[in-house]
Amino acid sequence: MASLEEVGRPVTSAVLTTMAAFMPLMLLPGILGDFMRVIPMVVTIALAISLVEAFWMLPVHVSVARVNFANPGRMQRFRVRMTHRIQIAYVRTLIKAMRRPVLTFGLIGLLFASAMGALGAGLIKLDFFASDPLRLFYVNIEMAPQSSLSTTLEKVRQMEKLVRKHLKDEDVRVVVGYAGQQFTETAPMFGSQYGQVLVGLKPKTEQNRSVDELLAAVREDALALPGPINTTFLRLAGGPPVSKPISIKVRGDEYSEIRAAADALKSYLASVPEITDISDDAGGGRMTLSLTADYDAITQAGLNPMEVIRTAQLLVDGEVVADMQHDGEEVEIRVRAKPQTYSNVDQLLSFELPLPDGGRMLLSKLVKFERHQALGNIRHYNFRRAITVEADLLPDTIDTVTANDQVVNHWNTALQSQFPNLDLDFSGELDDIQESMDAIGVLFLFGIGLMYLILGTQFASYFQPLMILMTIPMAFTGVVMGLLITQNPLSLFTMYGVVALAGIAVNAAIVLISAGNQRLEKGMSVKHATLYAARRRVIPILITSLTTIAGLFSLATGLGGHSLIWGPVATAIVSGLAFSTILTLFLIPMLYRIFMPYSHKSQQSEKIPEPETSA
Repeated sequence: MASLEEVGRPVTSAVLTTMAAFMPLMLLPGILGDFMRVIPMVVTIALAISLVEAFWMLPVHVSVARVNFANPGRMQRFRVRMTHRIQIAYVRTLIKAMRRPVLTFGLIGLLFASAMGALGAGLIKLDFFASDPLRLFYVNIEMAPQSSLSTTLEKVRQMEKLVRKHLKDEDVRVVVGYAGQQFTETAPMFGSQYGQVLVGLKPKTEQNRSVDELLAAVREDALALPGPINTTFLRLAGGPPVSKPISIKVRGDEYSEIRAAADALKSYLASVPEITDISDDAGGGRMTLSLTADYDAITQAGLNPMEVIRTAQLLVDGEVVADMQHDGEEVEIRVRAKPQTYSNVDQLLSFELPLPDGGRMLLSKLVKFERHQALGNIRHYNFRRAITVEADLLPDTIDTVTANDQVVNHWNTALQSQFPNLDLDFSGELDDIQESMDAIGVLFLFGIGLMYLILGTQFASYFQPLMILMTIPMAFTGVVMGLLITQNPLSLFTMYGVVALAGIAVNAAIVLISAGNQRLEKGMSVKHATLYAARRRVIPILITSLTTIAGLFSLATGLGGHSLIWGPVATAIVSGLAFSTILTLFLIPMLYRIFMPYSHKSQQSEKIPEPETSA
């Protein structure tokens, strides 16, 4: 019971502050929130159950077990000796640090500044949606719109042979080529001009190559294959579904102007070496033959213009002459010429019309015709016509935000004056990043506010919670150092882990300050209370931190398999907690020693009773 009375309040505060950091993450919007929402939910429930275990079930277990240290064994005596040595070594080091506060604070500040400098200098790679690629990729082929299915399939077979040339037995599982459709990240595309080669790979081992390495090996030869008007690559990844890093909607009213602006943007993107796989969703239609009546030729031939136009219509779609009801639905009756198989649309012009004098004349001499490519589709976005230009980034080059900033700068300086009636809408991965970044910042501040309220309620102080929250910048220092050492990218998942880390890192400071306050209440001086609290709490703090680090160490270091999603999260928590624990053991006692004398004197003066006055 004495143990529960001593640690009950700090343990409760530590659990509640951790829950305060995790619970707001359940409110995270967007695809990142949908993907990660289960984590704060599970952690919050587990922490609540652990509190019940610690205060009710664990004391019962200890009581039933009847643990007795009257006759300690060899292992227990070794543990006591090691604990004592650690406590003595730590207190001696702490006393030396307290005698040189300027040097100690300077070193801690230098570590924080170095971390911020490494982040600002770009030593840590930014990959906001870093994820592990699936072991497959696609080679997309788009032929000319008038291409037949057999022509596209033949080109797909050539591409399949070319791809197989770069694959080894330990890499490939299956290679399949097909024509007539094309799988994309959004909706499939259908048409005889579309083809695709699917490359399925074996699971990653030390002997085979990664997806990015295989794409780099195939890319040059695939792009050099003659015939296709566009060849792109599709690389799928795990994690939340996101659009391509560059996704720009060119919006306007005149389609020809939108098309020209989209082509100008694609030309600029092609000039940037870090940008690849450029495409748009315009989807060119088939070749079209437009017929216009030549009234002079028709009059000279002695024909009625309406008969010529009607004949051309009957040869193609026919003419609706009546309608009827069948099973409650309206059915049109269409009259058309006898269907014929045309290998070329120009054969339509060879049809002969009878003349009044008994002769015959080719349709091509009675009409004006023009061949051109029809529109495949006209898409709209926010009530305006739009073409979406998309592109991918080569691995280990520029990040999404930088790439989009370059496009915006080029549009404002070079293209906006040419297309004043158009505007750009940046969506895709950039939109997801901005939404997640804004929400994470707000939820982080909200969690800090909740932690301050919880700590202020426990310690009945405005200043002591601020001392405890000083551990959060130190934890972020550890995060940066950990990413720098492991070469993991700074992603949105990492920032998610930083927000969660804020609730974990403060636990050591809570138990230190709580122990110091208990000693002050029993009459110790501030200096002795500081050293006593540090000596008494160092072992529980180290054990708590080391168990958390041990649980996440294999995931952070990739011992159980490297993951670009969960690895940076674990790295953020492990390195941040390790750094913050070490620095907390020195910074918090020094802050407590420096600032508590003033607070303690004010509290003592409030407790001095007023002298009684005799009547």
